[in-house]
Amino acid sequence: MNISLTCFKTYDIRGTYPDEINEDLAYLIGRAYASILNPRKVVLGHDIRLSGPSLLEALARGLMDSGVDIISIGECGTEEIYFAVSHWHLDGGICITASHNPASYNGMKLVKENSKPVGQGTGLEEIREAIKHNQFTVVDSNRKGSFSTASITKEYRQKLLSFTDLNRLRPLTLVVNPGNGGAGRIIDSLEEKLPYTFIKLHYQSDGRFPNGVPNPMLPENRQATADAVIDNQADMGIAWDGDFDRCFFFDEKGNFVEGYYLVGLLAEHFIQQSKDTGQSIVHDPRLYWNTLAIIDGSEARAIKSKTGHAFIKETMRLENAVYGGEMSAHHYFRDFYYCDNGNIPWLVLAEILAQSDKPLSHLLADRICKFPCSGEINLQVDDPKSALAMLKKHYIGKAVACDYTDGLSMEFANWRFNVRSSNTEPLIRVNVESRQDKQLLQRQTQAILSLLNNR
Repeated sequence: MNISLTCFKTYDIRGTYPDEINEDLAYLIGRAYASILNPRKVVLGHDIRLSGPSLLEALARGLMDSGVDIISIGECGTEEIYFAVSHWHLDGGICITASHNPASYNGMKLVKENSKPVGQGTGLEEIREAIKHNQFTVVDSNRKGSFSTASITKEYRQKLLSFTDLNRLRPLTLVVNPGNGGAGRIIDSLEEKLPYTFIKLHYQSDGRFPNGVPNPMLPENRQATADAVIDNQADMGIAWDGDFDRCFFFDEKGNFVEGYYLVGLLAEHFIQQSKDTGQSIVHDPRLYWNTLAIIDGSEARAIKSKTGHAFIKETMRLENAVYGGEMSAHHYFRDFYYCDNGNIPWLVLAEILAQSDKPLSHLLADRICKFPCSGEINLQVDDPKSALAMLKKHYIGKAVACDYTDGLSMEFANWRFNVRSSNTEPLIRVNVESRQDKQLLQRQTQAILSLLNNR
């Protein structure tokens, strides 16, 4: 068998197909998942990638040979696996997906009971080691698991609609761009229930990605959505990554909206909607002054968490937080099993727009002015640890506060930065923000980049 374990990452399994991930490895992942987590019934699904069905078949065989019963929901998004596990009270679930990576990639996102993530520190290393050492639980050869198929579409539609008040909505024009990923199927299921006109762009699911990789974080992938918003005089644009657990927004002028400002907007909404006082909002440490300013005006508590879905979800469960947000467009909801979801945010934002007499750009303008930010800047650095040590040494005499929740955060009177190593790529990520001073932001961002590039 052609087996490589390089596709095991911090949060999930991801690599090129068939070199790093293939059917042989998928079968062993099924055996190892069963050996480590001891589930009885597991739900499986795959995104739109061409290798998804064969990988699912091999994964299912590994699980069934370990005595695990399988429910397959076929083509889906990661959020549908989260939903199925908790809604059907299953022991776990696996979505075969490589999210926003190129078409040559595939991978898996794994969860256990209650849609809790399986990642670093929660079982993924043990699964890897079981495969490495060929150590699987011995099962009765006569006890094979069963395989069945089911649809979750109707139940999932009702779950999504529970996050919006249909009586508060009004007609809007929305550009929707799944990037040839799988989000279009969800839009189609919701369309008849909503008073919105959908302008559909790059809508047909196609694992060859004929219009480029479905990753709206890349500036070069935004123009088509921006143009469609302007051409159709739409109220906003929405674009998704491949497995649609993240959504990205464009205002009515076609401008891309930094995910940072959506965190504050959604936090404010869920604080106002909650019947309980003292709610908790979880945020990541990269950019958060705007979020804090919004939360400080309420009775809610702001809680900082290390970046990454496993950390955010754990913190949310511990604090029973109503909402959690990362500037990278991951949004988490207590009423969605503390999981991230790429459809709840646009449903909520559309309701906010429906109740406002202001366009999206006006709703965000004041926050962007008060807390301008650099957006995330990625740099390739040979030694991230020494790079962070250099920055700390350079700025420590001027900083009023330092924080090491995730990488290095340093705060000054009117600006702050966070620099951290990527958990998924050989990069360091730089984020800078200021208090109502765009020129200061630009100067300090350039100074940090110069230090990192010239060290």
